[in-house]
Amino acid sequence: MSAVTPSVKLPRLAVTGRLAFHRVLLSEWTKLRSVRSTKWSLFAGFLLTIAFPIIFSFVTRSHWGSMSASDRAGRHPLDIALAGVNVAQLAVAVLGVLLISAEYSTGSIRSTFTAVPKRLPVLWAKLLDYAVVVLVLIVPAVLISFFASQAILSSISQLHMSFSQPGVARAVLGGAVYVMLVGIFALAIGAIVRNTAGGIATFAAIFFVLPPLMFTLPTSWNNAISQYLPSNAGRQLFALQHASHTLTTWTGGLVFVGYCAAAIVIAAILLVRRDV
Repeated sequence: MSAVTPSVKLPRLAVTGRLAFHRVLLSEWTKLRSVRSTKWSLFAGFLLTIAFPIIFSFVTRSHWGSMSASDRAGRHPLDIALAGVNVAQLAVAVLGVLLISAEYSTGSIRSTFTAVPKRLPVLWAKLLDYAVVVLVLIVPAVLISFFASQAILSSISQLHMSFSQPGVARAVLGGAVYVMLVGIFALAIGAIVRNTAGGIATFAAIFFVLPPLMFTLPTSWNNAISQYLPSNAGRQLFALQHASHTLTTWTGGLVFVGYCAAAIVIAAILLVRRDV
């Protein structure tokens, strides 16, 4: 016979003093850098951002002579250079969910909210710390991937592209901004769901399951709806060319920022209203 353990709610303590935000920021930074999963996930994101473009560049160069004209036309140097962004986003998203869901699973969130009774500064600090870390890490990664892929493809004149060409720098750096926003969105999802498996599953459903499902709809419906999905809208940040049924760079970026803002607002409301 097993005893049923009653759920314990965290009492809301009266705020008797002023807690400086920079101390909350420092506390969350200490958590971020001291957890082993942080280092592995960020390293994976950095490595994947660089590795995939290099691999695709070598494959493209070795098969270029045997490719048909249509296959060659389908190879764009920017698509090759930023191929790792679509893979790295998963590592960044998983870590984003873990940053807050792990505290709920271990119960350490109680200590966090005891130290910061207002709660919301914890969310702001986590978001800010993670956004800065991801951006600082991914910007060099996308730059390395671009110049490395161009060096490998230098013998193919059709795939040569200068960083100073119109829109190229914006697209390359837009890839890093996209990954950062993915991390912010995933962290907010983690705060909403409060469960690691549930948070990762929710993110995967939105980014990897929902877009392919749109192809079951009539083409006109798919073209009208898919461009507003978070993943499709966000990817316009690092797209150099846009189809007739996709959003422009800035419109797509703003739509994706809107999704991130909505997720953060929902997470903030639930964080204040729910008991731990």
